[in-house]
Amino acid sequence: MMRRLKWPFSLTVLGLVLVLFEPARILAEVQALHPGWLATALAVTALQTLLSAWRWRFTAARLGLELPWRRALGDYYLAGFANQTLPGGVLGDAWRAQRHAGWQEAVPQKRPEAHRGAAWRAVLIERGSGQILVVALSLFSLLMLSPWHGAPPRLFATPAPDSMAGMLTVAACLGILFCGLTVLTQGYWQRHWIRFRADVQRALLSRGALVPQLASSLLIVLSYAAVFALAARAIGVDLPIAILLSLALPVLLAMLIPLSIAGWGWREAMAGGLWLGLGLPPEQGVAVSMAYGGIVFLGATPGLLVWLSQPDHPSRVIDSQTDQPATPMSTSTTSSSPRG
Repeated sequence: MMRRLKWPFSLTVLGLVLVLFEPARILAEVQALHPGWLATALAVTALQTLLSAWRWRFTAARLGLELPWRRALGDYYLAGFANQTLPGGVLGDAWRAQRHAGWQEAVPQKRPEAHRGAAWRAVLIERGSGQILVVALSLFSLLMLSPWHGAPPRLFATPAPDSMAGMLTVAACLGILFCGLTVLTQGYWQRHWIRFRADVQRALLSRGALVPQLASSLLIVLSYAAVFALAARAIGVDLPIAILLSLALPVLLAMLIPLSIAGWGWREAMAGGLWLGLGLPPEQGVAVSMAYGGIVFLGATPGLLVWLSQPDHPSRVIDSQTDQPATPMSTSTTSSSPRG
């Protein structure tokens, strides 16, 4: 039921943003995309996907899993395209976890039951570590934006609109995290939580893993912000690059709200609020956010080619109730060779 509501939610919020601000001005700015800046932004998204696929392979290897480079890159593009077109923004990641688990089952002389769960935990660790960094850097960027506005933050001052929006988003994320941890430490889930913590230690926090994971995640998050800044340049926004990078991170944080399609609606609302809170035209912020969404979608389109060449459907993972796929992979996938 909630999946069906995400399209209406996303479109409703986006529609409200367009109604509240000047839609003609927003659309005029979005249509003025400069091809040179657009090409540069798409090149950054390609590098971003390459680095993300490397991080996934590194995480999987720390858990004792095989993941060929071509398969990692192809499935990461596939997951990105699914996240851009399907509700929730995470179904694509579940899909690539399922595909990796199915491929592991087809590898001779492996223990399928052990590697299946590890494949899912590798994706959770790889994506989760990056999202934690997004939250931390978003808080830092919000602190940096207030002095730029010309008024140093005061201890008991009324928070600015941009700070309020950021704090509400962070509070919601922390609340969801707390509820999740409470559930995971109870009963049946406690065994899975203990196993997950052990894998986090091996793949993320142990010696030889922390520095590569932190460095790659930092570069990936900065590449997201760089694409946002390039999207702003593409429509003619001449704000300083440092300000655009700082504005990008809270906007990215708003995309974590689950009631959306690839962040559409909430992302534009956050951008408009940030621009308004800093005394800038909110229509400009909404236009930058929409341009960013379009660029990210174009950058994920190679995933469509992967899907056409290796057909499978992500709906099989929706009803998964444990740390392994609820439905076996299709014959065409599980019997395929270990190619990307």
